[in-house]
Amino acid sequence: MGFQRRNNALASNPNTVNGATADIAITTHGSDFYFAISAAMTVSAIIFLGLGQRQPRRNRVFHYITSAVVLVAAIAYFTMGANLGFTPIAVGPYARANPKVSGTYREIFYVRYVDWFITTPLLLLDLLLTAGMPWPTILFVVVVDEIMIVTGLVGALVTSRYKWGFFAFGCAALTYIIYQLVWSARRHAAPLGADIRKCFFLCGTLTAFLWLLYPIAWGLSEGGNVIAPDSEAVFYGILDFLAKPVFGALLIWGHRGIDPARLGLQIRDYEGDGVVDGREKEWGNGVGNGHGNGVSNGNDGVDGQHVNAV
Repeated sequence: MGFQRRNNALASNPNTVNGATADIAITTHGSDFYFAISAAMTVSAIIFLGLGQRQPRRNRVFHYITSAVVLVAAIAYFTMGANLGFTPIAVGPYARANPKVSGTYREIFYVRYVDWFITTPLLLLDLLLTAGMPWPTILFVVVVDEIMIVTGLVGALVTSRYKWGFFAFGCAALTYIIYQLVWSARRHAAPLGADIRKCFFLCGTLTAFLWLLYPIAWGLSEGGNVIAPDSEAVFYGILDFLAKPVFGALLIWGHRGIDPARLGLQIRDYEGDGVVDGREKEWGNGVGNGHGNGVSNGNDGVDGQHVNAV
């Protein structure tokens, strides 16, 4: 008996959720594409983690962050490929005569926004840490990013034209993020070295360009019900593939010779760290002679240091 390729996701997980049926939904083609992107994300996560194992633990921060991005995306795309993680939303005033998008309820994948809510701050963390940006700026940019994602989700779930108000809030947040990437962070990365400047320029430019295309995808899909859900899958899938695995490969390649300490990241390890090893010896001596002389004076050699530990 030969191998028979079969995708039963739509039969196992129909389009009816919460008493409503999405008649504008993905077909097997869209499901197959989502599964393919999920597989690509999974392979990327394995590669990034494997590359991280070749580095000292202190130098793995960008491997771990980037691996988390693609791993979360892999789960989200598997969910969408299985025709789960969605809710039917009435298209309202955006009903179309085009048979590919005609119907009453469109399938809106809220799991996509769960993915973005987790992964886009991590992507920004990758970039802003590369630029050596101060933590207050990083935290504020992340908050603005979360606002962008939440307003996009709310707008996708609104059936009236008021959805475009949330779209406008999201675009305003995106504008601020793009400004930080192409202006503030770029200028901050410039004096840190040619290799850091090049790494940030490549990854920051790619991210800024791709993120500008997401509002277009949203307007044609969840916003205006212009393109079919299968086309939505391809549009978002290509953007996410470029913005996550391709971005991650460029970032990790760019960081191959960069010491995190040059970015203001002083990351300690419990093996081969003189400060940590010294403390362990002090503790050992204290236990050996019956009292804690190693820590009794309250000075463990760390208090006087002011570092940005991660």
